[in-house]
Amino acid sequence: MSSDSHGATGATRSEKDSLGTKEIPAHVYYGIQTARAVENYPISGMRAHPTLIRAIGMVKEAAAEANRELGLVDEKVANAIIQSAKEVQQGKWNSEFVVDVFQAGAGVSFHMNSNEVIANRALEILGGKLGDYSKVHPNDHVNYGQSTNDVFPTSMRLATLLELEKLYPALDSLISALEKKGMEFHDILKSGRTHMQDAVPMRLGQEFTAYAGAIRRCKDAIRTSADLLRELGLGGSAVGTGINTHPHYREKAIANLSRISSQKLIPVDDMRYAMQSNLAMAAVSSALRNLALEVIRISNDLRMLSSGPNTGFAEINLPALQPGSSIMPGKINPVIPELAAMVSFQVIGNDVAVAMAVQGGQLELNVMMPTMAYSVLQSITISTNMLRQFTEKCVAGITANNNRCNFYVQATVSLATALNPYIGYAKAAEIAKEAVATGRSIIEIAREKKLLSEKEISEILDPVRMTEPVRPLDSAKKREEIKAK
Repeated sequence: MSSDSHGATGATRSEKDSLGTKEIPAHVYYGIQTARAVENYPISGMRAHPTLIRAIGMVKEAAAEANRELGLVDEKVANAIIQSAKEVQQGKWNSEFVVDVFQAGAGVSFHMNSNEVIANRALEILGGKLGDYSKVHPNDHVNYGQSTNDVFPTSMRLATLLELEKLYPALDSLISALEKKGMEFHDILKSGRTHMQDAVPMRLGQEFTAYAGAIRRCKDAIRTSADLLRELGLGGSAVGTGINTHPHYREKAIANLSRISSQKLIPVDDMRYAMQSNLAMAAVSSALRNLALEVIRISNDLRMLSSGPNTGFAEINLPALQPGSSIMPGKINPVIPELAAMVSFQVIGNDVAVAMAVQGGQLELNVMMPTMAYSVLQSITISTNMLRQFTEKCVAGITANNNRCNFYVQATVSLATALNPYIGYAKAAEIAKEAVATGRSIIEIAREKKLLSEKEISEILDPVRMTEPVRPLDSAKKREEIKAK
């Protein structure tokens, strides 16, 4: 049944494109090209990321403003497009973006979904009917001077910048929480471990401060890579030559977009580069992957340090959040570090998809952009959400088992390392070997061998002294005399 009553259940309207005519639901704001895409790509059931929809709304507003200013689109039509694009940015029409994230190359279907929604809403604003494109046309007006080939990469880059603004505060909170634990645990001595074996003493606080340093550097790397996203090829049109665009359109549109988005955006120096290459997306995805690697490493450490409570390291306690077993009463698992690792695995997988897509372009266009957009935006979103939980429900609530840490610092055979400058590596190794064989302490054996005075033993083998660089107690000549004995 064909009808213009777009509120009627089951009513349809007829639309036409270059392939023919098609009946689509009368009440929807998308059009015929979107309807074809829905039929062609029933792949994942997942829809465009809300931030990508917001970003393309900004691009369409910026373009309409430029076209209005240059007299290329009628002022009333341009104003209606601008109002419609603003509503898209506000999320009012997210439900009308129905194309699967896995779709035709270059994002043509998503782009036309955007053009059709904005055109139909603009028609409504002007008092027209949905689907009657005589006043506002998706291609001729909303898309004036544009191509999917410059609009989609621009929207993808902008969406990534916008979504990263949510990630940075989550990273700052984690860094702050780890630094706070570093100060809280400053005086707690423990045994270091290398190769999963006993190593020299260190402070528990030093371990956590180092974690904070790693995450801080990950954030810096993400910010640095994100600067590549600010170079935009908007105005390049089909192949980066700017065909069908006004000479001043490019600069005006990007200046408008920078103002609308509150992001520092600049015209790229070579529009062909911006269309051929997705180096910027690869760089950001790689930086997110590196963050994921560090989060996995730290989460693994926390699980190990909290292992037990009776048969593991048990140097720290993680917050108890839920029962850990359907069969073992009282068992509590490190659920948040487990979550952090699994989310990070997904980010690494997304980076592989991005890497394959980035190298998959040919000549003047990389058509694999939809999977880049989906993968990078998902990585940012799930990392942001995971980091919030990791900070609030894990790191902030960690406590130390001081007695267990102190036991390990006294028990480590690597205390013998501190004897090296005084009795030499070989004699220190003999003491360590004897400690392992007999179960006696390094201090006890060193005292028994009388290689050093009691005062020297107590000072040299003080674990606190071993956690910072210190000047040896004896002169070089005195140390050589001791080694020669």
